[in-house]
Amino acid sequence: MTWTSRADLRAQVQKLWDRGELLRALVEPASWQPRRLRLVVPGSGELSDQIEAVRAWLAELRAVVQVRIVWRAFTHRVLGESALPAELWLDTLPAALALIGKTQEAQRFEALLSATRAHDAALAEQLWPWLQKRPLLALTLASDWPRLLAVLRWLQSHPRPGIYLRQVDLPGIDSKFIESQRGVLTELLDLCLPPDAIDASVTGSAQFCRRYGFRDKPLRIRLRVLDAALALTGLGPDQDITLTQTDFAQLALPIRRVFITENEVNFLAFPPVAGSVVIFGAGYGFDVLSGAAWLQRVAVHYWGDLDSHGFAILNQLRAHLPHAQSLLMDAATLHAHRSQWVTEPVPAGRQLTRLTELEAALCQSLISGYIAPPAAPSMASWPLGQAIRLEQERLSFGWVQQALNRLT
Repeated sequence: MTWTSRADLRAQVQKLWDRGELLRALVEPASWQPRRLRLVVPGSGELSDQIEAVRAWLAELRAVVQVRIVWRAFTHRVLGESALPAELWLDTLPAALALIGKTQEAQRFEALLSATRAHDAALAEQLWPWLQKRPLLALTLASDWPRLLAVLRWLQSHPRPGIYLRQVDLPGIDSKFIESQRGVLTELLDLCLPPDAIDASVTGSAQFCRRYGFRDKPLRIRLRVLDAALALTGLGPDQDITLTQTDFAQLALPIRRVFITENEVNFLAFPPVAGSVVIFGAGYGFDVLSGAAWLQRVAVHYWGDLDSHGFAILNQLRAHLPHAQSLLMDAATLHAHRSQWVTEPVPAGRQLTRLTELEAALCQSLISGYIAPPAAPSMASWPLGQAIRLEQERLSFGWVQQALNRLT
């Protein structure tokens, strides 16, 4: 028996709730229209053969008081003059909410709307499109909504405040609350702040402070001075230094060459090189280097893993420093360390447009698992189709030193 049941009716209305349509009608009452529900009724044969089941089904439908039934009269060969439901209608929003047991949730949402209007009519007008678009999310935030409104009002009064989140002084609101709500605050602030109070060039929750003019925890760069002649006084022989992004940008040393490596041990063991420093890299993040104009005037060498991700990081570095060269990321290095190859589980899939022709060809070979001669005689044990990785820490230190000697 597939006739429309009470559970079927609830499921249909639940879909309206899940799409936000019922709460949306509270934001914009004019959007509510009576809904005709899907109806499946017994066929002629079922009326004859399952008369008791039909009677029970009709009783169940009549008991759904929230739904209006439009009846169709007919004459049946067995039952005589009879009537069956022809249409089922949800005439009112309260009826729809009651059918799926969402009346209390809707009342909470109505209270949220009323509080928004009472808090600030102008702010409410700015937020209304968001409340129409994301009513279910707003409902989950009902307990926090007054604090969110307070943050919005504060930033409207203090655009681009130039302080740390910790310094926002609002009753019942601390920096942890603001940090935990960065995603939704971003959506709301973009609606209620003027364009000149928003730095649209930065996006994402991690950039919340920069986007809205708060001070952010300073980015830091770790480096080692590789030339004793450039050694900073008062520090030990390791010359292992951590600088803020601002201080790094103002670094005033006669540096001719900068090395960037992703492995910390390689960073610590990097040999002395005249006129040079080595930077401990940050994976795929090179924004921290972008403010240092002096990097454009020195040679830059990137040493990463010999795999597709290593080349992807090099590709990203060149977005900031187009003149950066790869170091120890060549076919000769790969061939010389055949015994150290391992499989790269998930190769990078993006298109790398800033590699040289040789780099791009080697990257494709690493992904395919096919390496052209002179490595071919030793390829028998390497399964074709498995991507290759040669991690930077597996390189012979003597090989590294020879490569650096050729640069100087």
